[in-house]
Amino acid sequence: MNDQDTKNINILQWLQEWYQSQCNGDWEHQYGISINTLDNLGWDLKIDIYNTELEGLEIDYQVVEVNENDWYGFKADRYKYEAFGDPTKLETLIKKFKEIVESISISE
Repeated sequence: MNDQDTKNINILQWLQEWYQSQCNGDWEHQYGISINTLDNLGWDLKIDIYNTELEGLEIDYQVVEVNENDWYGFKADRYKYEAFGDPTKLETLIKKFKEIVESISISE
């Protein structure tokens, strides 16, 4: 296993642990995480933040675009974090969410 494989496992492990920490017998029955593909070639990540430490978080849509094949964007609307990116950005989308969670946790 190379360093990139280890890094990917770590971010996925982190996301699994975050999800598990939200599960309280109720939350997971109505809320959760979805990872889908976009019809214009890319990823669509949605994470419910309702009834979590992030509830109420508002982030206007921010996009980072190098070119039409190298881009990602994210936003939060008080109840849901959404991120979109080109086919190589799934890890980036999860890392961006992790950065937000950690910045909220540090400020509390």
